[in-house]
Amino acid sequence: MTSFLWPVSYYSFSITVMQIILTHENADFDAIASLLGAHKLYPNARPVLPLRINRNVQAYLDLYGVELPFVHREIIPRGRRVKRVILVDTQGLTTIRGMGKHISDVLIIDHHMPPESLPEGWRFQGELIGATTTLLVEALSARLIPMSAIEATLLLTGIYEDTGSLTYGATSSRDLRAAAWLMEQGASLEIVGEFLEHPLTLAQQSIYNELRAHVETLMVNGHPIILSWAQSPPNVEEEISTLAHKLRDLFDPSALFILVQLGENTQLVSRSTTDDISVSEVAQYFGGGGHNRAAAALIHRRVALEVYEELRALLPGFVRPRVTVRDLMSRGVRTVEPHTSVALAAQQMLRTGHEGFPVVDAAGQVMGLVTRNAVDRAMQHHWERQPVHRIMQPGDFAVAPEDSAERVRTLMIHSGWGQIPVVEEGRVVGVVTRTDMIRMPPSAQESERRRMAQLMATAFPQPLLDLIRVIGAQAAELCFTIYFVGGIVRDLLLGQPIGDIDLVVEGDAIALGQALAETYGGEIHTHSRFGTVKWTLPEGVWSEGETRGGGDKESGRQFPPHPLTPSPPHPLTPSALPASIDLVTARTEFYEHPTALPTVERSSIKQDLHRRDFTINTLAIRLDPQRWGDLLDFYGGKVDIEAGVIRVLHSLSFVDDPTRILRAARFEARLDFRLDPRSESLIADALPMLNRITGGRVRHELDLILKEARPEAALERLQALGALRQIHPSLLCDDWLRERFARLRQAELLDLWGVADEAGRLFLHWALFLYRLPLADIVQIVERLLIRRTVSVGAKVLPELPRALDELMQHTRPSQITAQLEALPLDVQAVAWLATDDAIVRARLEQYAREWRHVAPQLTGKALCDLGFKPGPLFRDLFIALRRARLDGDITTLEEEIALVKNWEVRET
Repeated sequence: MTSFLWPVSYYSFSITVMQIILTHENADFDAIASLLGAHKLYPNARPVLPLRINRNVQAYLDLYGVELPFVHREIIPRGRRVKRVILVDTQGLTTIRGMGKHISDVLIIDHHMPPESLPEGWRFQGELIGATTTLLVEALSARLIPMSAIEATLLLTGIYEDTGSLTYGATSSRDLRAAAWLMEQGASLEIVGEFLEHPLTLAQQSIYNELRAHVETLMVNGHPIILSWAQSPPNVEEEISTLAHKLRDLFDPSALFILVQLGENTQLVSRSTTDDISVSEVAQYFGGGGHNRAAAALIHRRVALEVYEELRALLPGFVRPRVTVRDLMSRGVRTVEPHTSVALAAQQMLRTGHEGFPVVDAAGQVMGLVTRNAVDRAMQHHWERQPVHRIMQPGDFAVAPEDSAERVRTLMIHSGWGQIPVVEEGRVVGVVTRTDMIRMPPSAQESERRRMAQLMATAFPQPLLDLIRVIGAQAAELCFTIYFVGGIVRDLLLGQPIGDIDLVVEGDAIALGQALAETYGGEIHTHSRFGTVKWTLPEGVWSEGETRGGGDKESGRQFPPHPLTPSPPHPLTPSALPASIDLVTARTEFYEHPTALPTVERSSIKQDLHRRDFTINTLAIRLDPQRWGDLLDFYGGKVDIEAGVIRVLHSLSFVDDPTRILRAARFEARLDFRLDPRSESLIADALPMLNRITGGRVRHELDLILKEARPEAALERLQALGALRQIHPSLLCDDWLRERFARLRQAELLDLWGVADEAGRLFLHWALFLYRLPLADIVQIVERLLIRRTVSVGAKVLPELPRALDELMQHTRPSQITAQLEALPLDVQAVAWLATDDAIVRARLEQYAREWRHVAPQLTGKALCDLGFKPGPLFRDLFIALRRARLDGDITTLEEEIALVKNWEVRET
């Protein structure tokens, strides 16, 4: 789509006439950025700042305003007359000094629906798009108008704020292209993030917490709408729109209305994400204004709670239905007159298959409904000739085509009718049946919520979901919200096996853990620095008969039953269910310097997701009773999962934490995804930072890679990126290592050496990885990566293996082979079996592990004493000789053992 280009001649102003650019009060970044964009297009027009500016925008102006062209209205020269006005991001004209009562030359530039009519001389230019700033940036880029980095950053912030960092549903590809162009002009995403995540003041925090505590979700005409109210601390007037943005991001409703009492007055701030709800109409009702998607009103001399109750009652009148009767109804309805016989009605029902007919009078007015059930009963009583008005359900229940589906549902419940006639212009034009209501299309959000709920029901055993519902309900009572976050959501969407289950708490995880233990029993272990708690579940919680509405029988505590999403039988048994649940407080992190461990602070779920490594790990699923299954996707993670892309959230991600390089390779290999080109390009600059990371953190990431199904894929990728060489120049992933790892996966004999478990396999992977390195390099790597003794002890033996295997070929007698192998740890022998290609060596290693190492004499020390031998060093020599003879097949019975020792006695004599 082509960008807007306004004719410059329209505002090629004469200096004898003042031209100004205005926006709305309580201005956000889109409003102020639009002032700048319009001024860049029309430099003779003065961009006038409104009286009230959002606090984070004001902070930006305080820091960078000296480089920007804005003027305050009080410095407009007296005696100058305003003749022409450009309105940006608003359609309402505010009066300032120099303006007459009737301005007849006005240009509106806005990204909302145009007004139905305009005064003479007014013009509207705009489109439905994510931000007004985008419209202006398109014109600036088309005209190649230069700008400073500060200007580009302000414009980018305007787009990011109004599009929720390009994640809101109204965001278009044009918003993304405008943002990309601004990046090319020098805009700073770091500065954008700094001001969009501007910290709340103490007063704002107090108001925000009260708003969250009073949140009510209403379903009005198919739309989820959030209402809340709060009272500002005394003598404090704080900016409220920022709080509205935070609540909208948190709950993602179709519309949001918040009321904050400021002294004697109440401030209304409203936001909408759909054309079905024009919040400006609501604001106008209360004496305010705005546009369809954002509006406000200052309501004088009324308390917030009183306005809240009035607003709650008024809302249905301002919300157009998401699904109307016209979308649902069946047309071509048949009707019958009140004097139609029962027999004729039965005949028509049989012919048409209809379950009932509206009964209408001669004027077409609905009188009632006659149903098949009533007709069948009448026929059984031989009432064939009776008129249908004798058996109909009387009433004049009907709906219009533009009524909501909710009105139909209400009428069905109230009347008991299974069909509601649809009347237009005085005649019945259709009918809505219960079947039509069942088939009513859910909203996209509701469809996604149902899909996520079904995915969870399939992936988790039902008893575990029951418990999570209990935790969600307990959290809701504390005004907290719990979520599945990150990898668990990613793997759920991909159909991957689910690992550990952690719950992220937006609120205070420790307080929630304490409440759960107090209510249901069990023990908690907390970590206050990170706001985490492990709740060890009460004994017997997974017992038979306690998994649904169960609990701790001894304590008398009961887990309340909850309405559950149906699910098929799950393969997990109660014994596989967790003994504890980890709760983690939602937090944000910042790095004092690159590679440092992060400093942690409590935060919102959105900030918690923003600290994560890749977009595919930034998804969350709400688990509270009201919004069970809602998917939160602030950073485009779902799209990247569908596209198989691994993408960092910001350009310094790998610098902040270089271990993310290793994680990127691991996810690429496990999920068969690929780093996006920009993310991959950021790795080269971050590679040297790996040297500053503690060895334990690097080793931990390598441990995780070596535990993957195909670790060689990740190692090969790290080698291509230069990361293996950065960790140590000798580390290598080549064909030899790939073949050995494949051999390890296919090996069925690892139990022979006691290395078939996870720890054993991890050792084998490390050992093969280091197998061909000289001892000096192995020692350096062990010390650099702080490799655990369970691996390092065997690793340091590896350089001796090739020589030992060569010597093994020089022996033929089992006793000689056994003597040599007993000098090597058993797990190192398994490494040798995997590393060598010599079939004879592998066979001897197998036979030793399976048979020879278990060979022992039957004679005991007591038996030797009974034979007349005195205990001492001789016993050791005898047992060695006996075992050698057994191994080599020289003796096979107890009698032969006795003969051997007696011959030994003769030789010694």
